Amino acid sequence: MIVIRQQPLVNHDRVRKESLMRVQRAVVVLVLSWGQWGLAIEPEKPAADVSFFKDVLPILRGKNCTGCHQPAKRGGEYVMTDFSGLLKGGESGEAAVVPGKPEKSYLIEQITPEGGKAAMPKDAPPLSDKEVAMIRKWIELGAKDDTPASNRPQYDADHPPIYMAPPVLKSIEYSPKGDALAIGGYHEVLLQKADGSGLVARLVGQSERIESARFSPDGKLLAVTGGSPGRFGELQIWDVGNNDSEKRKMKLSIMIGYDTCYGASWAPNGKMVAVGCPDNTLRAFDPETGKQVLFSGAHNDWVLDTTFSVNSDHLISVSRDMSMKLIEVKTERFIDNITSITPGALKGGLIAVDRHPMKDELLCGGSDGAPKIFKMVRTEARKIGDNANLLREFAAMPGRVFGVAYNQDGSRIAAGSSSDGLGEVRVYNAADGAVVWKSEVPEGGIFTVDFSPDGKTVAAGGFDGDVRIYDSIDGKLVKRFSPVKVTGQAVVAR
Repeated sequence: MIVIRQQPLVNHDRVRKESLMRVQRAVVVLVLSWGQWGLAIEPEKPAADVSFFKDVLPILRGKNCTGCHQPAKRGGEYVMTDFSGLLKGGESGEAAVVPGKPEKSYLIEQITPEGGKAAMPKDAPPLSDKEVAMIRKWIELGAKDDTPASNRPQYDADHPPIYMAPPVLKSIEYSPKGDALAIGGYHEVLLQKADGSGLVARLVGQSERIESARFSPDGKLLAVTGGSPGRFGELQIWDVGNNDSEKRKMKLSIMIGYDTCYGASWAPNGKMVAVGCPDNTLRAFDPETGKQVLFSGAHNDWVLDTTFSVNSDHLISVSRDMSMKLIEVKTERFIDNITSITPGALKGGLIAVDRHPMKDELLCGGSDGAPKIFKMVRTEARKIGDNANLLREFAAMPGRVFGVAYNQDGSRIAAGSSSDGLGEVRVYNAADGAVVWKSEVPEGGIFTVDFSPDGKTVAAGGFDGDVRIYDSIDGKLVKRFSPVKVTGQAVVAR
């Protein structure tokens, strides 16, 4: 006999109602638990735990207070990078910080918003209530300076760096007129006469590492990127167009993130300066106001160099993520990977990029040692595994290529490389890839190269701290000099 067991009737409305109630109870439990976790993760900061170095200084840097109020740019005659100056105040004559008395501290009055606006930071969003409360509490507790000695400012125009060894040179560029070289040093950019015959000026700022120094198209301004590793990145804009050294002043100092910034470049129209950042972002700023006008997060690793298209309407960047990317300036939109993204097409990250002086062709160098030229805009249909934008690949140099440059008419390129402590400078014909000449540098790697505006010389710098100037036609070494005076004295903090 077959027994058929009848299934009980199911009240589907009741089941749905009970399920919904269980979900609601679970959400309530989750919310309560999350609140408990939040309290465990971010407790109220004990009053005694407010640190100037760990809590207050990052706020001042993040809001660019220290960028506007430093020895090289004394906004309101107030210097915040020196602790005694931070307490003293500026042209108002009122004490900015009175230890133990926030109500009598002019700084608190300046940063406290009223009606959503505050006097400082000038022309920028005000500090949050939490940030103001943090600074107020620090003052209330005695406004103590717990900055480690190694992190205290040591240099300014009146106390420039003293070198006991030559600095590693990461950046060299000729001025548009060809009468000067901007050379990245330690905490400063050194303006040298183009023939190496003498120092013109020392531009001393906050950044201990100088990664790039680039003249504006008219030569009147200089954009400098650098920073202090693990603490801040910085873009500096200097006025260098005046022959009077007293009038060579910092126009802007823009603090960016918490690590060194790279690869400054000017738009050909002079209206933007781009920088690459180690937080994988690419940014551009108005050099007059300091306002950020472009932001892109298209890369997956540090952005090490940038350049603009001929018409200033596109921005190109290279990164450790083994790609060169194209960004539309107007919309900040990622357009394309100029290089192939096929695994194995590029054997390592890209480090340096330069644009042809008259057309949108891009010269890059990186970890595989082979300089390459790409066209900016794709004209072929994309296919899996293609590298259709590649126009020319040059013979590989020893090690990694750290610096590349076109000459004045785009007919030749220069590149500098480093391999196991040895350097090399090469000049190639852009049209056929032939090596015109090469110069080995046994004293150390080469990290930066540039052609003079007339195309007659190539300047190179690197690990040993010397600037080498070569004849661009035959590679003869015309001049070798150190841009700094090495005294052998130890650097002592003030």
